Amino acid sequence: MAIDFGVEPELQEQLDWVRSFVRDEIEPIDVLVPDGNLCYDKSHPIQDGVIRPLQQRVRERGLWAMHLPPSLGGMGMGNANLALMNEILGRSTWAPSVFGCQAPDSGNAEVLAHFGSDEQKAQYLQPLLDGRISSTYAMTEPQAGADPGEFTCRAVRDGDEWVIDGEKWFASNYPFASFLIVMTITDPSVPVHRGSSMILVPKGTPGLELVRNVGLGGSHHDGSHGYLRFDACRVPYTNLIGEEGKGFAIAQTRLGGGRLHHAMRSVGACQKALDLMCERALSRRTRGAVLADRQAVKHAIADAWIQLEQFRLQVLHAAWQVDAHGYDKARHYIAGVKVATPKTVMDIVYRAMHLHGSLGASDEMPFANQLLMGVTLGIADGPTEVHKDTLARQVLKQYTPAAGLFPTAPLPTRRAAAEARFADRLDLFLGNH
Repeated sequence: MAIDFGVEPELQEQLDWVRSFVRDEIEPIDVLVPDGNLCYDKSHPIQDGVIRPLQQRVRERGLWAMHLPPSLGGMGMGNANLALMNEILGRSTWAPSVFGCQAPDSGNAEVLAHFGSDEQKAQYLQPLLDGRISSTYAMTEPQAGADPGEFTCRAVRDGDEWVIDGEKWFASNYPFASFLIVMTITDPSVPVHRGSSMILVPKGTPGLELVRNVGLGGSHHDGSHGYLRFDACRVPYTNLIGEEGKGFAIAQTRLGGGRLHHAMRSVGACQKALDLMCERALSRRTRGAVLADRQAVKHAIADAWIQLEQFRLQVLHAAWQVDAHGYDKARHYIAGVKVATPKTVMDIVYRAMHLHGSLGASDEMPFANQLLMGVTLGIADGPTEVHKDTLARQVLKQYTPAAGLFPTAPLPTRRAAAEARFADRLDLFLGNH
């Protein structure tokens, strides 16, 4: 097998363009509009005045919605190449929105693209792809956390309608959403992976109540994660996405890509923190020398670089596995990336923050928000512990238990096996002539 870490010239040209475009045109927006929630407010004046002209330039470059196939207006570039693109976009809050791959809209678009009916695609997917509306993915429930087996939000068919009752927690982006994709239990008599379904619920449907919006700790703006209650909320039966009882399978398809995309963008966030760390080390003087001359600082930079390089290669390899074998067969690679993401972000960002002293802890630098992002990534799309469990199960499937009382590694066991293997020529090894 040939292994090549080179990048095709055509792709490299695009990467160079994206890098300069993000740096010169989008990162200044992050400074002037630090509230990332406004990315989802498609009625805000900044959308028509600033964002949509930038999106048009992205379209003209052929880079709009890079994660989607060409048949849906995307580039269909594959996950490995997408990882290189997303690494750049991860440096900016607004960049994913400008490039048409902002979560959760990107994942919801994939769900509708793969499982939606023609009517659903026309009504919901196309405006989403056009960047004219935003959406919400409502899966988590307040009493269930990461365990879908504890979900209680029910959808019962009543003639030509679904009647939905229950609660959803941390439905991100809800204040700006035009519609929700809701995971519901449609058959409680079977396990969740066979009894759940995805249903479209338009914003403002009677029976859908906002209990409150929840914000992340330290945020200086209104929360955007909805705590929702469904009370006899009725929607047409045709709002079912895909087949009844296939909600869990659809969710796994969506979440697998989302976890990988989060990791891709985290590479960029870590690289940005390392860049700032190195600049600080070369600029700040203490006790007659720049910080970069101090051994402890050099070690911190080296550790951050090594950790980032390992993480970047792990993400690229997981993306390649998906391209080569599909999401299902690459589950343990995605799980490994999901586990590595929060720790990598927190470790590298903490080093950069620490090196900046009081300035690093202030709101004038991005580190506090990046550190919180790292913590959040350890919870979003399933907590780290769940993915460690998944990964361990997949790894253990490749092994078999030892047959006897002792494992296969002790020398007496290996010696007995070796003697049995060469029983007819044992005298040659024992030196008997």
